[in-house]
Amino acid sequence: MKVWAVSNQKGGVGKTTTVISLGGLLSSWGFRTLLVDLDPHGALTSYFKMNPDNIKGSVYNLFQDASQKKRNIGPAPYIVKTDFDGLSVLPAATAIATLDRQVAGMGGMGLVISGALNKVQDDYDYVLIDSPPMLGVLMINALAACEQLIIPVLAEFLALKGLERMMHTLGMVYHAKSTPPHYTIVPTMFDRRTRAAIDSLHVLQEKYPQFLWNSVIPVDTKLREASKTGQPISLYMPEAKSVAAYSQLLDQLLLFNHADAHKSAVV
Repeated sequence: MKVWAVSNQKGGVGKTTTVISLGGLLSSWGFRTLLVDLDPHGALTSYFKMNPDNIKGSVYNLFQDASQKKRNIGPAPYIVKTDFDGLSVLPAATAIATLDRQVAGMGGMGLVISGALNKVQDDYDYVLIDSPPMLGVLMINALAACEQLIIPVLAEFLALKGLERMMHTLGMVYHAKSTPPHYTIVPTMFDRRTRAAIDSLHVLQEKYPQFLWNSVIPVDTKLREASKTGQPISLYMPEAKSVAAYSQLLDQLLLFNHADAHKSAVV
């Protein structure tokens, strides 16, 4: 089982859209896929027609179980199968917004998700985590659990500043980790018609050549239409331009994972 996290310390950059789009493609390509919602806003949860304000079983329960030392309870009771073959969701509850205050001073709370996913590692091929846009116990859990980190970023000046903060955070979080996850910076909602987008992309290419994906996710109104139906874009409109872009991204991510697995086997 491979665990990927989608994270950035700036909101509105397409994190949830990226998780759902990649997850929809993975499941349609035959991979058993789990999406984990760690954002208190619960956008991923709401996308699949669940209400984070009154949901009974959610990722919040995992943190409650951990704080009460219920070691044998895994995430399976809280996972919801969607209407789409091979695609399941571990939903969020709005209450996870209070976790930083609740678990302050408790040891090991940064590894709750990692430990929980270990209990279902035989049930899924890929796990995609939707991370919140702020540094705290939820983002730490996402970063600690993942092997591949996807960082969506808008090609605009303010988003580039947010990316700098994110890269600084990664340096702090992973400074003592011998094998930090592989990073992939993904330009999203890219509009080739604007000079600002072109200039910002050039900045990304100059500053982060070793991490930057070699293409972009274009602006696509079909993504908004798909969200209204609760379907991943690849199922709602397979011919959409964003589907082609996300398919290209997924091909590269899978290629990297395959090469990394082969390298590990050789070692």
